[in-house]
Parts: sequence; C-alpha cells; structure tokens
Amino acid sequence: MAAPMVGIVLVSHSAPVATAVAQLAVGLTGGGPEVAVAPAGGSPDGGLGTSSDLITAAARSVDRGAGVAVLADLGSAVLTVKALLADDELPPGTRLLDAPFLEGAVAAVVTASAGADLDAVEAAAAEAYDYRKV
Repeated sequence: MAAPMVGIVLVSHSAPVATAVAQLAVGLTGGGPEVAVAPAGGSPDGGLGTSSDLITAAARSVDRGAGVAVLADLGSAVLTVKALLADDELPPGTRLLDAPFLEGAVAAVVTASAGADLDAVEAAAAEAYDYRKV
C-alpha cells in the first residue's frame, strides 16, 4: 500500500480556472507519484462564485491520510474555506495555505508529489510569494 500523501484542493471563483491550474500543477510534477488534486471552482450551477458543498466534496475526495492543503484565489473563497474549517466541515488535517494561487498550487503539488508532509507543502507554497520574475 502506498504511503499517505497530502491532498490538494484548489478553490477558485471560476471552475475553468480551478481546473486549468490543477492540470498545470499536476503536469509539472515530472511524472512522480500521482497527487490527489481536486478543483473546487465556481458555483454549483456553473457560474462564478464559491460553493461550500463543492469545496467540502473536493477536500473529502483528496484526503489520503496526510492532510489536505487548500489554496484559494480571492477573498470570498478564503472566507468560505475559513468558515468550513471553523465549523469542522472539512477532513481532519485540512489547512488553508497562505500562498499565491497559481504559483503556490504548482509548488504545493510538486512538493506533495515528492512525498512531503503537510508542513513542507505549506512552506513550499508560501515560498511562492518570493518568486521574482525580473
């Protein structure tokens, strides 16, 4: 049986954005062990917004026993995740990461694919704030 691995949830106001970021991050793992990554974007009717039900389902789907890292794109997505955490509606060991959405997602997924624990995944995602482009 494979060792427990950190799961990743990407919460965006847009389902296509969450899905695209998930695909990009997974594609950059270099073919390592497959990380459980779930997009949770948009509202249940397919519009823009956030959905506590979609976020909860995504977190449960990626829980592999080593914690769940959640990255969110904008304010109300962050607030929704915080409310779910406060109400204990997400799997034990779920953590909202303070990281940029795209760069943080890539760092988190790549780090998780190397078998890192939740603390290391969080640190890698947070380091993405320091990525310089010039």
